[in-house]
Amino acid sequence: MTVDENIAGLSNLLLYSAMTAYLGSMISYAMDLAEGGKQVKDRRGATATTTGAAGGSTTQTLAPVDPGTAGPRRRRAAAVGTTLFAAATLLLLGSVVTRGLSVHRVPWGNMFEFALTGSLLVGLAYLVVVLRAHRRGVGGGRDARYLGVFVAGPILATLGIALRSFYVEAAQLVPALDSYWLIIHVFVAILASALSTIGFSATVLQLVQEKRERARAAGRTPGGAFMDALPGSVELERTAFRLYAVGFVMWTFTLIAGAVWAQVAWNRYWNWDSKEVWTFIIWVVYAAYLHARSTRGWDGRRAAYLACGAFACVLFNFLVVNLVFPGLHSYAGV
Repeated sequence: MTVDENIAGLSNLLLYSAMTAYLGSMISYAMDLAEGGKQVKDRRGATATTTGAAGGSTTQTLAPVDPGTAGPRRRRAAAVGTTLFAAATLLLLGSVVTRGLSVHRVPWGNMFEFALTGSLLVGLAYLVVVLRAHRRGVGGGRDARYLGVFVAGPILATLGIALRSFYVEAAQLVPALDSYWLIIHVFVAILASALSTIGFSATVLQLVQEKRERARAAGRTPGGAFMDALPGSVELERTAFRLYAVGFVMWTFTLIAGAVWAQVAWNRYWNWDSKEVWTFIIWVVYAAYLHARSTRGWDGRRAAYLACGAFACVLFNFLVVNLVFPGLHSYAGV
């Protein structure tokens, strides 16, 4: 089939529009965090004067604001950020769909398309988390929009890198990829990568928050007042663990589906190809993290460092193995 250049051009236009909207969303979310951090800081330092029974007055320090709850003053910026984020994700969805329509196939046949589809799934997953948190928090609860800037930022960076380093013109698949297994195996791998990315963002925030909590416990004033608008390190760690647990199931299926596809394509379930080896390494490191976290009592920094190591393997697999190491999967690069 021939490539429809007009639809391919529309896909690129929608991608640029999505990046612009993500940039606006990231700025709005950053303003939201800055305002929320100032609000919490002001509340911590505030005092209230009350009148006692004997007519005297006492000064009482007010309890700090729960970092994850939403004050009315800071929610305007968050609302703008979420609206822009949703619009950007819809534009990115249009870019991915039109990319596929231009070549009459699923749009994840190379690293550029992989990055686009992965970013789309990260955006959709974040919006689902925000919606679920909103439904649970009606009447006063924790707001998930604190993650916004830490999701919009990586998405914007990924799309920028994809355009700068991985971009290829819309084209048909090489014969080895022209299989229904591409739809199953690669899509699940993209979904696993998306969940791992969001989990990594939560883990980094957890480590920063834990350091600030230790400083405050020692009587010091930690920097980064905007972090006061985020949940504590324990809740961030739990959020990351849930994301990694679901992502691990996806990595497991990716390995199994890849082995089945290898048998169909090359008559061997396992070829010790560099891509296969590193996908297995990723699975092992995430399995070690989940085992240590669930059965060995690892939590806090130790588990977080192991999770960061697992995500480093994900990045190495995508950015280095695809481009540097020769192997049977080399045709999936740029």
